[in-house]
Amino acid sequence: MRHIRAFGAFWWDFVVGDDWRVAVGVAIGLGLSAFLAQRGLAAWWVLPVTVALVFGVSLRHSTRGNRGS
Repeated sequence: MRHIRAFGAFWWDFVVGDDWRVAVGVAIGLGLSAFLAQRGLAAWWVLPVTVALVFGVSLRHSTRGNRGS
């Protein structure tokens, strides 16, 4: 059981890492891209937009508390 827990902890750290918002944003972007592609629509633009938005949100979140420094 200990090995299974360690394996799960590794994947959680690998996928989620330091910011769960990034993991959720990427998952939503991948899901939306797959949804559009299955319906025969152009989905190439979804992931670049997702990355830009997620990066902006993550950067804003990480610098929000450091305004006085």
